[in-house]
Amino acid sequence: MQIIADPPRNTWDELLARPLLNSDVLEESVKKILEEVRREGDSAIRSLTARFDGVDIPVSRVAPAEFEQADARLSSDTKKAIDIAIANITRFHKAQIPAEIRVETTPGVQCWQKCVPIQRVGLYVPGGSAPLFSTVLMLGIPARLAGCERIVLCTPPGKDTAVHPAILYSAKAIGIAEVYKIGGVQAIAAMGYGTETVPAVNKIFGPGNQYVTIAKQIVSRQGVAIDLPAGPSEVMVIADETAIPSFVASDLLAQAEHGPDSQVILITTRPEIVQPVLSELHTQLAALPRKKIAEQSLSASKIIVVKDNQTLMEMVNEYAPEHLIIAARDAENLAKQVLNAGSVFIGNYSPESAGDYASGTNHTLPTYGYARVSGGVNMDSFLKKITFQELSEFGLRNLGPAVMNMAAVEELEGHRNAVKVRFDYLSKKQS
Repeated sequence: MQIIADPPRNTWDELLARPLLNSDVLEESVKKILEEVRREGDSAIRSLTARFDGVDIPVSRVAPAEFEQADARLSSDTKKAIDIAIANITRFHKAQIPAEIRVETTPGVQCWQKCVPIQRVGLYVPGGSAPLFSTVLMLGIPARLAGCERIVLCTPPGKDTAVHPAILYSAKAIGIAEVYKIGGVQAIAAMGYGTETVPAVNKIFGPGNQYVTIAKQIVSRQGVAIDLPAGPSEVMVIADETAIPSFVASDLLAQAEHGPDSQVILITTRPEIVQPVLSELHTQLAALPRKKIAEQSLSASKIIVVKDNQTLMEMVNEYAPEHLIIAARDAENLAKQVLNAGSVFIGNYSPESAGDYASGTNHTLPTYGYARVSGGVNMDSFLKKITFQELSEFGLRNLGPAVMNMAAVEELEGHRNAVKVRFDYLSKKQS
């Protein structure tokens, strides 16, 4: 890791810059796959799955028997862990369900807001080098709580044509039965456009590699909503002399093992903690199964030493990390100063892993600086807020003059007339 001490403010942009994604070349190949699926449907899905996943699957939907087999293959300890996560994620997200708002804004004018679920949602769950079954819970639970009519889940098949048992157990446990063995760009195309087998959805959720991210962005320009633009995973750790070096190192490695482009930053006002953390990194890295991936990430990562907490928090808010860990004496006060972050982990005993799996918060979070303007996936992500208004005769008499005046100033005579004809009608009715 590169160590930078007291960087001048005019260097912050370069210091905190994320790696640029050259999407032009990738976009052309992604467009070809999307168009192939749009044109040929299930036939394209089968040929693309054979090409990219190395398996030939005539029927892509997971059969009921496969859910039962997955249940039998999974250990009781893993099932218990998943059940604990389900309970906590459900509890936290259920508390987010908004109540209906009803207000009389002016005598005779009633306005209210109602939350309505998005009807059809698609969930993408990567398989690849690590089957992210926790993503099933993070996306599926709020979708179920919201009341979405149809929840479609796509995930790539393994070399044995099966879906990882933890993914299927998680899906079944939260009531998702419509699971397809489709991965990558072709999965996004199937959910975005629909095929003979896979229904088109209104909104697509879920992480993925650069190809999946670009595919989501393309279909979002064609009328399908998406959750968040996704970049490489990120963590920024604030640590001082009260932080435990082995804890800090473990949090840095937990993020670094996601991928070679994962963004890992340690920021501190206490230079004396740097060497103990580096020593722990070296020790723990040696025992990490995904050592090579983590090494690549750490080679481009940074330790930043700043002069005081004010500068530290300014840099944190400038970077807007996906995950922010605060392992410092004044952690709660520092947390109050956070303006831009996806999810915050406070204190020595709050590892990012807890939020990734089972604390109850959602792990689908903004990356690439989007935390400056957006939060992570939550109940609102699966709901539409529809507003209603009802004006009585009395209400129209109260509000109408203001509406007609504003419409006249904007020179929109049709708008003004829509009120005037009602006023004329009421005048005749009274006479």
